[in-house]
Amino acid sequence: MRYLLALLLPWLAFFSMGMIGSGIICLILQLTIIGWLPAAIWAFFAINNFYADRRNDALLRAIEKSGAAKP
Repeated sequence: MRYLLALLLPWLAFFSMGMIGSGIICLILQLTIIGWLPAAIWAFFAINNFYADRRNDALLRAIEKSGAAKP
């Protein structure tokens, strides 16, 4: 869903991830026809990083829960 938003409305994809400042900058960039493509590419990379951070957080919680992280 977020990838479709990134393609059609890149600024809304940032807003859906809670990145309000980046969303406003992306909206300004998107207002030009030339800026649409860089805004969409930026949104795709941001979504990819968002999901990677969520995966890493889940892995860290699982490691802490299992007790393997104790020194």
